[in-house]
Amino acid sequence: MPFDPGSDRAAERIFLADLATARNAPAVFAALHAFSDALLPVRLWTVMTVDESAGLARRAYTNMPDAYPVSGTKPIVQNEWFDIIQGRHECFVANTLSDIAKVFPDHELIGSLGCASVLNLPVVAGGEILATVNLLDGEGFFSSDRVARLADSLALPALTAMLAARHLSSAVR
Repeated sequence: MPFDPGSDRAAERIFLADLATARNAPAVFAALHAFSDALLPVRLWTVMTVDESAGLARRAYTNMPDAYPVSGTKPIVQNEWFDIIQGRHECFVANTLSDIAKVFPDHELIGSLGCASVLNLPVVAGGEILATVNLLDGEGFFSSDRVARLADSLALPALTAMLAARHLSSAVR
């Protein structure tokens, strides 16, 4: 999908309007997903929150709830993914299923969904990783241009969404 600044700005305005009317975390993440999808549609799109003290990542949103339910968790394993996401706060990219298999134990499920590449975007505030936004699609999908565009375009909206989701979740208590 070619870069269209006008279209991207329109998508951002829609995201901000949806965010302003969101009443709960799922609505916040649905707004972020719609914005991301307007930039570059992918097969699988999730948000995982990070609980370092429990050593777990918890799925907060998914566009494929049958395969990846919101209740799902993954252990945080100290591997290449951990070093890139947790250590350096940089995007993790794998463009083949064999590369995905090196860091994700659910690689067979990922492959069964037609996905063979992944982009994990860390959501960071105050030096702490709050979540990752995870985009998956076919083999070789995440070119360096696509990664740069998504990282630049999604970083601030993802942080905004994560903080809004936390605020809305705490306001309910």
